[in-house]
Amino acid sequence: MRNNFDITGKVVVITGGSGLLGRAHAQAVAEFGAIPVIGDIDLGPAAGILDEIHKNTGIKGDLVELDVTSSNSIAAALEQLTNVHGRVDVLINNAALNPSVSNKSDDSKEWSRFEDFSTDVWNRDLDVGLTGAFLCSQIFGNHMKENKHGVIINIASDLALIAPDQRIYRVEGLSEDMQPVKPVSYSVVKAGLVALTKYLAVYWADQGIRVNALCPGGIFDNQDIGFVNKLSELIPMGRMAEPSEYKSAIVFLCSEASRYMTGSCLTIDGGRTVW
Repeated sequence: MRNNFDITGKVVVITGGSGLLGRAHAQAVAEFGAIPVIGDIDLGPAAGILDEIHKNTGIKGDLVELDVTSSNSIAAALEQLTNVHGRVDVLINNAALNPSVSNKSDDSKEWSRFEDFSTDVWNRDLDVGLTGAFLCSQIFGNHMKENKHGVIINIASDLALIAPDQRIYRVEGLSEDMQPVKPVSYSVVKAGLVALTKYLAVYWADQGIRVNALCPGGIFDNQDIGFVNKLSELIPMGRMAEPSEYKSAIVFLCSEASRYMTGSCLTIDGGRTVW
């Protein structure tokens, strides 16, 4: 049974791999022998992440410049990786923007309330988080189809399954029409990823390609303590997740341990979506 989790030598591309979750995914697959490839539009932090992974695991990862909104960039990245590694085994669609939760008194951020939500911000968020996953799945998935095997993992959210509780973002002393909220684009992107997962899982079921989604709950990243406490009260386990708590799930979804699993959404949220 242990061998089912062995992903030694598999080439795993992680879009948005320089971010908080992306680096955790890269570390996770390296710990089980895979070659993590950090794909990002900004590769500044990537070399340091790969150096740390090599130090901790002995695995030498790779990096590739990748703009998920550009089919030309994605195709060039795939060509570069196949020239070096021969193939890509796993695609983790992790790239996403984190739209601002803001109010009109904060001039440094976009206004997030639905009534005034900008179509420019809407299009930008969907271009990266949803269209980017579509394009990467299309181009990398076609490569996997030619090889008759592959895994695609879409990183969604518990907010793909439930509506955000806007009370946790409230600021004392502001009128109702000035209160910050979780932007609509975030929920739409994450729900769209779940729908894309189901569609592709059936579409490629007979081609040796499995497609699943991971729906993580809120991840602790030194947020304001007031917000952390409010969100924790909505979670039966009483706390937010650590990035490392999704590592085993990523390995499971990449590996033969999940070989009969496709079209599913693996929800790991401390119980929030069932309360």
